[in-house]
Amino acid sequence: MSIEVKNLLKIYGEQKAVNNISFSLNSGEIVGFLGPNGAGKSTTMKIITGYLKQDGGNAFVCGINVSADPLFTKGKIGYLPEGNSLYFDMYVKEYLGFIAEVHHVRNSRSAIANSIEMVGLASESKKKIGQLSKGYKQRVGLAAALIHDPEVLILDEPTSGLDPNQIIEIRDVIRQQGKNKTVLFSSHILQEVEAICDRVIIINKGKLVADDTLSNLQTKNRNKHSIVIQFKEAISKIILEKIAPAEGVEELPAGHFRVLTTDPESVRKQLLEIALQNNLNIVSLQSENQSLEEIFRSLTQQAEPVHEN
Repeated sequence: MSIEVKNLLKIYGEQKAVNNISFSLNSGEIVGFLGPNGAGKSTTMKIITGYLKQDGGNAFVCGINVSADPLFTKGKIGYLPEGNSLYFDMYVKEYLGFIAEVHHVRNSRSAIANSIEMVGLASESKKKIGQLSKGYKQRVGLAAALIHDPEVLILDEPTSGLDPNQIIEIRDVIRQQGKNKTVLFSSHILQEVEAICDRVIIINKGKLVADDTLSNLQTKNRNKHSIVIQFKEAISKIILEKIAPAEGVEELPAGHFRVLTTDPESVRKQLLEIALQNNLNIVSLQSENQSLEEIFRSLTQQAEPVHEN
């Protein structure tokens, strides 16, 4: 296994930022690492990459315990942190040359050229990093993560700051790299995860709540439906929360509400009755199976984890 995490624990004061989580990734896997802000994703990634020491458990990269040999395991990893700290006074090629030297890359000139081409930096490669847009700075960080041809890629919000066209390009880069590398990446853009990954790991409040393929998650939740209704008039969410068997009601913008249920037919009838009783006009009423976004919301809004390895 290229990445293995066993009973990982990280404590800040009285808070368990990472609470006894375990998972593993094999070579050739692209796995999405999901969770709300503060769930422990970045902390876990920093422990795997050797930039942060855990308080319990172990992390292994390519079979080597990160705590036992952090320098060796860093050489196996290409890491794009969420903050993507760069030297703004350095030119793009100068900075990539510096990173190549840190990794003792042979034929660094060729490695720099290849990484620039892979992430689409050619048009900006002669500029100082500080002159680049946020999207191109993100590309510099990704190029630096790839320059030493690592076995493992750990990417924390890799498409942050990119426009839609750039996102598609970087998505293709990640997909290509995932053919012969292990890729663990975090993203708040769930469409990106659905487009790239076959498997997702979801954590919430430091605990593992799901580790499965997208198809399995959707199969497990196939009986759950999301009904989205829009009223022309204002209505209190409290009225809709009385519907049975509704498992949750979420208020959305512009008079929309989302109702999660295992019995959509019954809920639709009750919504129509509520509209009649309260003289409300229904603008739209739609029912659909849960998307990854809705599965994510359902899992991370639960008080206790539903799944732990």
